[in-house]
Amino acid sequence: MVKHIILWQLKEGFSVDQAEAVKAEIKIGLESLNGKIPGLVDICVQTEGLLSSNADLMLDSTFENEEALKGYAAHPEHVKVADAKVRPNIQTRICMDYII
Repeated sequence: MVKHIILWQLKEGFSVDQAEAVKAEIKIGLESLNGKIPGLVDICVQTEGLLSSNADLMLDSTFENEEALKGYAAHPEHVKVADAKVRPNIQTRICMDYII
């Protein structure tokens, strides 16, 4: 199994309400991929960090293996969500993949 963890910071300039709406759209979009992508075991987006956090969102996903993770990255459903909801709104992305 492979864990795929991403931390994102939103672009600056969003009001509080706008930031909450963007985070909700990202969460809905990515979590809707569950059951649509071969080898994706679990996917969860956390949008409510503590005040001590310096990231706005976290993606926590699990894949059967590295090949499944690579397939997810290129899968049209994932690309659609990433291009429409994630990439236009993100300033910083940090990723860590590891075997569990």
